[in-house]
Amino acid sequence: MRVRVILSLLACSLSLVAGPLTKSHSQGKYSDAEIEATIKAKLAKSKIGKEGFSVHVKDGVATWTGTTSVTQHKGAATRMAKTAGAIHVTNNIKISDDAGPKSKGGAAAEPPRHVQVKPAAAVAEP
Repeated sequence: MRVRVILSLLACSLSLVAGPLTKSHSQGKYSDAEIEATIKAKLAKSKIGKEGFSVHVKDGVATWTGTTSVTQHKGAATRMAKTAGAIHVTNNIKISDDAGPKSKGGAAAEPPRHVQVKPAAAVAEP
């Protein structure tokens, strides 16, 4: 029992010294350079690669910078970094003022239509 307590305390103290690590980073699976290279390769193949975003990875945290006029591109950048192995994403991509709300098809969203429901005509029962 004492051995378990001592080992548990030792493990807790080591985790405080080393900082929080994800499973893949604690096993040394992905380095910052590997994550950054993967993100940049994905970015080069993607439609959002033309936006001119920049990304930097440090301690498993990907940090995006840049500007876009397409709101969805900011979310795509975050997902891209996550799938490349980043443990956290700081997305500093700014959405330009001319972006405006977009619909799923990419066109500017129209205001919602209001439907007017007329009451059914009274039916005389025989």
